[in-house]
Amino acid sequence: MATTMRAVEITGPGGPEVLRLAERPVPQAGAGELLIRIAASGINRPDVLQRKGQYAPPPGASDLPGLEVAGTIAQGDASAMAAAGLKVGDRVCALLAGGGYAEWCVAPVAQCLPAPEGWSDVEAASLPETFFTVWSNVFDRGRLASGETLLVQGGSSGIGVTAIQLGRAFGATVIVTAGSDEKCRTCLELGAHHAINYKTQDFVAEVRRITEGRGVDVVLDMVAGDYVAREVECLAEDGRLVIIAVQGGVQSSFNAGLVLRRRLTVTGSTLRPRPVAFKGAIAAALRERVWPLLSAGTVRPVVHSTFPAAEASRAHELMESSQHAGKIVLTWTA
Repeated sequence: MATTMRAVEITGPGGPEVLRLAERPVPQAGAGELLIRIAASGINRPDVLQRKGQYAPPPGASDLPGLEVAGTIAQGDASAMAAAGLKVGDRVCALLAGGGYAEWCVAPVAQCLPAPEGWSDVEAASLPETFFTVWSNVFDRGRLASGETLLVQGGSSGIGVTAIQLGRAFGATVIVTAGSDEKCRTCLELGAHHAINYKTQDFVAEVRRITEGRGVDVVLDMVAGDYVAREVECLAEDGRLVIIAVQGGVQSSFNAGLVLRRRLTVTGSTLRPRPVAFKGAIAAALRERVWPLLSAGTVRPVVHSTFPAAEASRAHELMESSQHAGKIVLTWTA
């Protein structure tokens, strides 16, 4: 097996141009871990923030960006793999705390899942970060149930297209916001029941109209900032607002009276620094509840673009332009 590998490094905080291809030692798997020969690496907003110097890796994690990969198991903790039903040679996808922009990576066995039957490595690499995040926040923290209504901010994002499909698959009515009529159409094609162009429509007024004044049960928010006050207004009685990113800023002001009168919950989380056991529990739930839907084609990966790893800077430019719908993936070839 090779002792060195190609990897995409962040040479310093800055724009996409600070990403460069470099040579690194192949990492070594320890107890409870396995080594993956990576075929494809998913790109996510946290990678962009890390590149800008705004989101440091957790202690002990690789300094390389990359939170999700797909590839083949090369070696690892045999007993841990056996307990998870995995073995050397299996195709898997994995959630990482870092290190995914490389030809090889180490991942906790608990955070690995079989590549869903019928899906390519590129498609499999697009799954872990968004599926772990949506399951943890919409279904565990947000407690979305069949018959309820979900509002997804940024429906055409990687998180958004996953939330649309999972919300619908588990019996919810899904309303999304997106930044263009074309993106709204894409969201509807993926299964959203209603799509609101937030640039030309007031999403609060539209939610009231669509729900006949009742409001929604869960809001998945990636904006925060001044959106929080408007989202509180969108919630039905006992509604839950779940914040998973702060692209609009960390400061929010909202009507606390509505929170009291409607018994609302305002919550949020970040997944990257959580312990392996927490992420492993999400993986187990996904394998039981969601992976059969992927194998059946009821829920599917949505990949907008792929780039060779050497063109990671171009991939980041596309991510920051917000001109995509779905996931962006890097590919590794010899």
